[in-house]
Amino acid sequence: MTTAPHESREAPPAAPPSALRLHRELSAIWGTPPGWGRLSAVNHTILGKRFIIAAFVFFVIGGLLAMLIRVQLATSGSAFVGPEIYGQIFTMHGTVMMFLFAIPMFEGFAIYLLPKLLGARDMAFPRLTAYGFWCYVLGGSILVGAMLAGVAPASGWFMYTPLSSSAYTPGISADVWLLGITFVEISALAAAVEIIVTVLKLRAPGMSLDRMPIMAWYLLIVAFMMLFGFPPLILGSILLELERAADLPFFDPTRGGDPLLWQHLFWLFAHPEVYIIFLPAAGAISTILPTFARHELVGYRIIVVAVIAVAFLSFGLWVHHMFTVGIPHLALAFFSAASGLVAIPTAVQIFAWIATLAQGRLRWDVPMLYLAGFFVIFVIGGLTGVMVAMVPFNHQAHDTHFIVAHLHYVLIGGFVFPMMAATYYWLPHFTGRLADHRLSVPAFWLIFSGFNLTFFLMHLTGLLGMPRRVATYAAEAGWDWLNLLSSVGGFVMTTGFALFAADVLVQIRFGKGFRRNPHQARTLEWAMPTPPTPYAFASLPDITDRADRLEPGGLGNRLARGEGYLGFARNRWLETLGVDMVSGRPEQLIVLPGPTRLPLWSGLATCAFVLCLLFKLYLLSLLPLIAVVWLFLGWTAATAAKADLGPLPVGRGRELPPHWEAERPPSWWAMIFTLAGDGTLFLSLVFGALFLWLVAPGWPPGEVVLPAPVPVAGCVAVSVLAAIAGRKAVTVLRAGGSPALWLGLGALMHAATVALLAALAAAVPGPTTHSLHAVTFTLLFHAGLHAGIGLVYAGYCLWRQGGGYLSRRRSLDLRIAALWHDYTAVSTIVALALVVALPLLAVVPETRP
Repeated sequence: MTTAPHESREAPPAAPPSALRLHRELSAIWGTPPGWGRLSAVNHTILGKRFIIAAFVFFVIGGLLAMLIRVQLATSGSAFVGPEIYGQIFTMHGTVMMFLFAIPMFEGFAIYLLPKLLGARDMAFPRLTAYGFWCYVLGGSILVGAMLAGVAPASGWFMYTPLSSSAYTPGISADVWLLGITFVEISALAAAVEIIVTVLKLRAPGMSLDRMPIMAWYLLIVAFMMLFGFPPLILGSILLELERAADLPFFDPTRGGDPLLWQHLFWLFAHPEVYIIFLPAAGAISTILPTFARHELVGYRIIVVAVIAVAFLSFGLWVHHMFTVGIPHLALAFFSAASGLVAIPTAVQIFAWIATLAQGRLRWDVPMLYLAGFFVIFVIGGLTGVMVAMVPFNHQAHDTHFIVAHLHYVLIGGFVFPMMAATYYWLPHFTGRLADHRLSVPAFWLIFSGFNLTFFLMHLTGLLGMPRRVATYAAEAGWDWLNLLSSVGGFVMTTGFALFAADVLVQIRFGKGFRRNPHQARTLEWAMPTPPTPYAFASLPDITDRADRLEPGGLGNRLARGEGYLGFARNRWLETLGVDMVSGRPEQLIVLPGPTRLPLWSGLATCAFVLCLLFKLYLLSLLPLIAVVWLFLGWTAATAAKADLGPLPVGRGRELPPHWEAERPPSWWAMIFTLAGDGTLFLSLVFGALFLWLVAPGWPPGEVVLPAPVPVAGCVAVSVLAAIAGRKAVTVLRAGGSPALWLGLGALMHAATVALLAALAAAVPGPTTHSLHAVTFTLLFHAGLHAGIGLVYAGYCLWRQGGGYLSRRRSLDLRIAALWHDYTAVSTIVALALVVALPLLAVVPETRP
């Protein structure tokens, strides 16, 4: 555990310590305790490896499920498994691969690599990283455990309603998916905020945005996509679980709901997710390929623009998964055109890679072998993607094996092959050992040939009319020989993956050691010892050129001698630097927390809360919920400071304030981005309400009741007063006064907001009778939840004030809380406006199409 910030103001040594002494001091500070102490790990190197290993374990599970699918489909009329078990296998295969392998694998690489690429010592919020890992592993364990218990979901990994509604899927199988996936998504959103703040604030001094390594650009853009892409799915899962558990009819057309709302919310997430999966792999390509081409990446700025364009366009394509549901022709034309348009920025990246190869002197190695496989497979997947983007062809191929083939060509070609190249490229960095590649080349050819045999033939079965999601088919269809060959190809591919895993294990155990940078790369992660030390860099570099034009050898030696920033140990603090977002100018000294089991306990408490909901123990769920809040508040103890320190020396003649005395530290920005994600979820709820009003059958309801105007006006007033009180508390503290009165007033106003919203919710006429009333109740609950969290923030700030943790310099807690109070006031006003407007709109039939 780090020394509390207020305990000492020890200055750095007058002269840099020797390299060996500096290594020992930093290792003692940054290291993770052995044995059971490893459960307290928060270091990004350890957690990145854990994410990758866990994702690979889930990949093995998903692969075994895929083999069971291929055994079932190898022949017509197969009795290998029944339809119910096949539905579970099919659903869990897609769920595991999409939610438990692809995204977490990218997260693991990002967590492991980002600080090393950026010249930092760790991620911005190490405990959040650890909490995200435990949520991921525990949530995935719930899903896999349900499968072993025979109660896995069987409605497909897309969980379309009404099939997944309680009328057609009784029991807890669908609840396992809804709650388990939502639990896992906590990890994804935590990683998104972590990556964004780390890239923007924890770069090495001098690393401006236009000097960042290209991989950092890819990861930053993908993290923003996750921040805005995952909330619609979380909202959809919450609404469907509310329908199943509390009978609120969001998707029931007999009570004003609409099953298409689920499809919109799901594909608002799931189509950007395809690019969320592909773009990190593309970032790995843009990093690896210049090394083996022995030429810097061609079109650096153009690629950045292209990636931003892909991210932007990906959010406008979700309806191309819904071409056959009966949407208007104008919408079909728009989304079809947008689907074709996204091929342009993707092609820009591919042509930039080809230009890099053309201008360089290619050196072949195993990573390049996998990248060659990527080019072949991904181009085929892209061409079939353009085909299914065209409405007439989509109508013919929709829900056939052609779509299955296209999906796997894009995802395996676009993600798995590049990430296997990345594994071979960075594995020496992980292990400090080199491979002799005796198994690598046979493994590649088995995977490449098996993949194409499996999935290319699915294009043909799809064109012949074979539907997806079927457990058996008639012999008269004539698909037997194609399916049998596909199944043979699947087992060939599986053999290749097994050989790949064996090759990796052999390298870890028996590979030859090396000193540094075996690929002669020019990026910053190779300017450190391998395997990496827990502190990454003994001192932090000053970057004066683009971060893919460096000389890691000489730079690494200088940093190891402590000739950069923070080339010393002080107060047993885990120190790194925060910089200006654009210019990379050093702004603040960031002190990170040390090893702690708090993320583990927080993850276990969250898991207990999810399990209580799963087994419908709603009153009991309050206990783990309270424990989660209490544990989160306990995280702040390590950042408590009771004295102003002022600017501290950071090396190279600079002094910087500690982050809790800085104006815009990482935690302030984390709240900004968290609220952006929360706002996306809220806007998705608003979209759902308006969609039901415009499209759903059964509107207007038989009974329409306007909310009482006095509680609505009072709620708006007290919510705004709570925000004003939060801002006033900051102003008073910075003027040298005590903010206690304003904090108490803010707490009182939040409590009044909760009470008034509860009264409005109690007056809603039968939330289970019509979707209008269900949406009204949900909007009021959303506002009340945020006011309740605002009450917790106000109480926490009162405690910090009473404990002496606040001062004119140390106002960070109040400023973060003020952001929440402001957001709560705005979202409450919007929610109440919609609560008032929906009944009025519902009784005006001419406004509906």
